[in-house]
Amino acid sequence: MTTRKALLARAAAGLALALAAGCATPGPLHRYAFAPGQPDRVADLGPAGAGEVPSLVASDERVAGLAYDPFTDHLFLRLAPGDRIRVVDRPARRLKRELDLPGAGAGGDLAVRPRNGHLFLLAGPGRGVAEHTRFGRPVGHFPLEGVADEPRGLAFDAARDELLVLAADGRTVSRHDLTGRRRGEFRLAAAAAGPLACDAETGEVHAVLADGAGEVGVFGPDGARRGTWSAGGPGALIDLGPRSFLRVF
Repeated sequence: MTTRKALLARAAAGLALALAAGCATPGPLHRYAFAPGQPDRVADLGPAGAGEVPSLVASDERVAGLAYDPFTDHLFLRLAPGDRIRVVDRPARRLKRELDLPGAGAGGDLAVRPRNGHLFLLAGPGRGVAEHTRFGRPVGHFPLEGVADEPRGLAFDAARDELLVLAADGRTVSRHDLTGRRRGEFRLAAAAAGPLACDAETGEVHAVLADGAGEVGVFGPDGARRGTWSAGGPGALIDLGPRSFLRVF
């Protein structure tokens, strides 16, 4: 009995630690897409039972970036010109909060680091990346080594804890640490317009192709094309993420 009590106490302590650390158990991968032709919703193109989430975007607003945080199960929509984020609670299908991001710069792609919920935002031509907490507090700003022109996409690789950047040429994807230092690169087998998303489990990247039809190319870590899926139309924004069985607010 003493041993059983000790095991139960240890398990309870482990659960408490996981909650405190913002841990979550991932479920199946879901693909999220916002198409300007259907601005009232974010489509969930995941496994069976997936559907859509209201975007809560007004008719006179333009969305410049989309990101998904699997730990909180929230969608982040970056509104143009780029210094405001609308946070949508996916399961509750309602507004969670809005963030004003001073110094975020011009609109563009963004990414979420699931470990701590920090937001990384492309800050405009030659301005690198702005980092904020999930509540909008500025953390810092850093250049992207070796990236001279305005990137087309930004994604976060949670398995390797690094940023992926789609260059202006639509082919080069560079890897950077969280200070902007370049770690390597690979070239996509097909030209992409961006934005960019990463499946950390497989190492694949998804990028909206440059053909203008809203098709998304799936590329391996070597840049080889492995498949496609439709994001719903021209100018689509995308992100990926496993659902969390345990939500952290």
